[in-house]
Amino acid sequence: MAYDSTATKERILTAAAAEFAAHGVAGARVDRIAASARANKRAIYDYFGDKDGLFAAVLERLMADLAEAVPPGDDDLASYAGRLFDHHRAHPEALRLLLWEALEMGDRPVPGEDARRRHYEDKLQAVRAADAGKDDSDARTRLFLALGLVAWSLAMPQVRRMILGPEEDLDRLRSDISRAVRALPLPDHT
Repeated sequence: MAYDSTATKERILTAAAAEFAAHGVAGARVDRIAASARANKRAIYDYFGDKDGLFAAVLERLMADLAEAVPPGDDDLASYAGRLFDHHRAHPEALRLLLWEALEMGDRPVPGEDARRRHYEDKLQAVRAADAGKDDSDARTRLFLALGLVAWSLAMPQVRRMILGPEEDLDRLRSDISRAVRALPLPDHT
């Protein structure tokens, strides 16, 4: 059987996503990624350079998958927030990877930042349509706050449990988030 580099890269990215989601970049081990991917460590270094390059590739794939699964569409921001909530609920590793990135990178530029910024610009189009005639910073603020409501609700289950109770229904929370996003006031920059 011939060596399939595409399949090997895919297995490495899948294994790396799980490893990074569980341990972050600093705690991730290339040995464990290689074993899980049924690949050798040399292939990881050949394809991705180093562990940071592999993490960047995992995040690039994550953002591409997210953009495909939850496109901005023509719907309003509240509907988008609901669809994003559904995606992150079904794929909790995505938020974990973004949290690890924040913990390890802080406020420094992240790999692929320009491409990711363009990804968010696509999302701003729907918000701008709803905020017609308003300052562009209003749309940016509303999008940022909507993303925060979605992410915080799922990324912090312990806080959610302590405040909302252990029996909180995530379907109801999804509706509450959509309603809250719909009610976000336009910022007053006067």
